[in-house]
Formats: sequence, C-alpha cells, structure tokens
Amino acid sequence: MAINTSMVIANSGIAFGTSGARGLVEQFTDDVCAAFTVAFLTTMQTQWPTKKIAIGMDRRPSSPAMAAACSAAARAMGFQVTDYGILPTPALALQAMADGVPAIMITGSHIPFDRNGIKFYRPDGEIAKTDEQAIMEGTAELPPFGACEREPESDAAVQCYLARYVEWFPGQPLVGKRVGVYQHSAAGRDLNIKILELLGAEAVALGRSEAFVPVDTEAVSDEDRALARQWATEYQLDSLLTTDGDGDRPLLADEEGEWLRGDILGLLCARELGIKALAVPVSCNTAIEASGVFEQVVRTRIGSPYVLAGMEALAEKHTSVAGFEANGGFLQGSALMEGSRRLEALLTRDALLPALTLMVSAARSSKPLSALVEGLPARYTASDRLQAFPTEQSQALLAEWQNNLSAMQQVLALEHDIAKVDTTDGLRVILENNEIVHFRASGNAPELRCYVEANDPALARQRLQQCLTHCLTQRDKGQEPSC
Repeated sequence: MAINTSMVIANSGIAFGTSGARGLVEQFTDDVCAAFTVAFLTTMQTQWPTKKIAIGMDRRPSSPAMAAACSAAARAMGFQVTDYGILPTPALALQAMADGVPAIMITGSHIPFDRNGIKFYRPDGEIAKTDEQAIMEGTAELPPFGACEREPESDAAVQCYLARYVEWFPGQPLVGKRVGVYQHSAAGRDLNIKILELLGAEAVALGRSEAFVPVDTEAVSDEDRALARQWATEYQLDSLLTTDGDGDRPLLADEEGEWLRGDILGLLCARELGIKALAVPVSCNTAIEASGVFEQVVRTRIGSPYVLAGMEALAEKHTSVAGFEANGGFLQGSALMEGSRRLEALLTRDALLPALTLMVSAARSSKPLSALVEGLPARYTASDRLQAFPTEQSQALLAEWQNNLSAMQQVLALEHDIAKVDTTDGLRVILENNEIVHFRASGNAPELRCYVEANDPALARQRLQQCLTHCLTQRDKGQEPSC
C-alpha cells in the first residue's frame, strides 16, 4: 500500500513551532525526515520548478543522520542536492536565495539536547504559515529512497556569507578592538572568528565545547552572565559575541560583560541602519516605539513567519523595512546602500548583522559599546523560562487567568491592578504602574516563557523571579489552577 507524507508526519507527533518543525530526536526517523522533505519539495514545485535543493545543519549529534535522510529523499525525487555541511542558518538561506533554490536546515536552534528540528526555505526566503499547512496536509506518495547518505560538502555558502559582511564593512573598522567569541557548540563559531579578524579585530576564542550546548538568547543563564563579566575583565574585551546553536540569534555583551537584550540590540541596529518601518513580536521592549526613531512599528505574534508577514505589509508603504525578535535575530527586509556598496535583503533571522553593526558603529565613533544604549527610553526587560512545564498545563493556566484576571493577580502577588490585556500571543498584561507581565507557552518545547518589563532593571528581574516562582508552584501542584 502506498504511504503518503501526511500519514507519516501525522503519526510522528512532530508539529511546526515558531521556527520550523520541532520534536524529540527519536521522532525524526529516516521515514519522517523523508516525508517532510517530499512534502516540502512537492509544495515548492507548485511555484518553483527547480530540481535542486540546498541542505545544511547545526552541530547536534543527531543532525548528520537527519540530513542524510533528507538528502536521500530529495535524490529519490530527482533533485540535485548540495550539502553545505555545518554552517549558520542565515548563511544557508543567503546562498539558497542567491541560487534561487529551496533549502532545508537541520537544526534545533536553542531547544534542549534531546530535540531537533527541520527548517524550510523557499527560493525567496522562509516558508510562510500557509506553506507549513501544505506540508502537513500534503498527500504526495513517499518514494523508496534507498541508503541515507549525504553528498560531499561544499564551502560556497560559508564563503558567500563571509564576503557579505567583509564587503559591507570595508577598511577593517575593528582594528584595535579586542572581541571575545564565546564559541560553545555554535554552528558558526570558527566562521565568526574569521570574519572578525578580517574586519581588523583581535578575536579571542572562549568557551569552546565539543558537547552540544543549547544557548538560549532569551533566557541567558546565570553562569553565562558571570562568564561574560569574568571574560570581559580577564581579557580586557571591547565586546563579547556569541550566538545560539544555528547562528541566527545573537548575544552581544559590552565592555563590562553585560549582555544586551536582543530587542535592544535590534532597536540599535535598525537605528544605525536608518530603517524606517519595523515589524516586531509583541514580546519586544516598548522602548522601540518610545524611542521615536521609526515611522511605523507593527506588533505581531512571536515567530519569524509572523514578523515576515508584518514586514511584507509594511513594504507596501515604506522603502526601508526590517524586523527583529526579542531573541535578537534580525530580518533585513530591504536592500541597503552605502556609497557604491549594496547589502542585499536577507529575509530570515541573522545574528551577525546586528552584532557587527553595533561593534563597527561604536568603533567609528570612538565610544564604548555601552554608550550606544545611552539616550534610549528607560524600559528594561527580563525574561526566562520554566522548563519541563507541559504545554497542556501552561495553556490551561493562561486560559484560566485570561478568564479571571484577579486570580492571576492574586497568584502572582502583583501589587498593582491589571489595566490592559493583550492576547496577541499568550497572555500579556499591563499593570497600572506601566509594568508588563507576559506569559506564553513555548512553540518549540514543553516550556513556559515569561517576559517582564519595567522602568528599572532590578525591578524587572525581581518581578520575573517572583512570577516564575509562583508559576512553578502551580506546575508542581500537578493540577489545573482554580480560583
């Protein structure tokens, strides 16, 4: 009996999250990886007749086998596969868009070690939510795909990505600067060193790990905060750079080793690049609007497909459009010009553009990196997550609170009444003193995320810990909350 892709995918238990299909490693069998590949390429062929595909991956131990299964399925459909090996997701996307071919990135980004994922790109950028639905519901027959083997690796995509930034920032603007690179297990850890050196910086490799480290740029661990401060002092750094596992979300620390929030990094980058209109998720800091820098800002649900849709709508009225997320990933929606140089749009999250833009801006102005933040409205965000928080339980908790805000206020011990509610994505409440508390169930893992915004950084951190502690109590009760 013929097996169609939707049957295999439905039985796998894997679904699309905020950024690609994500699930447990054991769920991504060869058949499941092949089914996703066939469904994706079948969907793409309704608009793009190409018979070529690009494939890349991160450093998770499970990624090579998944890439091999995807490659085998693509070959079985008559596609020519180019394997770019381990590289940052934006590097793969940049090459695929330049070549006008679809792409598959094997990555679980920052999610826990026992999970992985597949991210899909159309020849013109990230897939949309409508593409996700078509992939899940496709009825293409799963062909026999033989041995699961990868193709020989090409370094063309890595070289293209490197050239993009070396050419955009000419004249070695980082000469005299010492930049730490927290390498851990990031896909672009060696590439980042090379780019910084070509820009003139002295790059100091730090924290390299051969075991996979799931760095989450929205939930920086206390250990990584302490390491950044220690390294900044020990190595006399001007800045410190790292990314998540697949290199599309940055973390940038200043000369004191203080990590910049991803949305503040995005705000500063957009300001430096002269962007006029922004699309950002609802979880981003409200300093974006309060800064008065942008002609229009639209707020979306969390996830790059929603940000991209917001950017597309803005492009109808503005010539300079970008987007970014609270995790720091920057999406460049319009080509940029500076003199005779042109930086092509890159419609996916990128870690290097915002980080390099701020480092170069600080260097050219002869100011420390921390000085770029001066003058921004005093709004501070603290965020973290509760892991091993079942999705069903977190959704029930938020639904209960949405229907009974006084219960939420009581459980979280909020001193001020709730003045406004925003349910764009999760439950976001604005208190009468203008503090913001925002909860949402992660779309990638069994985690409950919390974002707190206040006028004082210490207050934001205190409120965050308070909220997480009370939510942990709710989880450990093992029952849905009652009023």
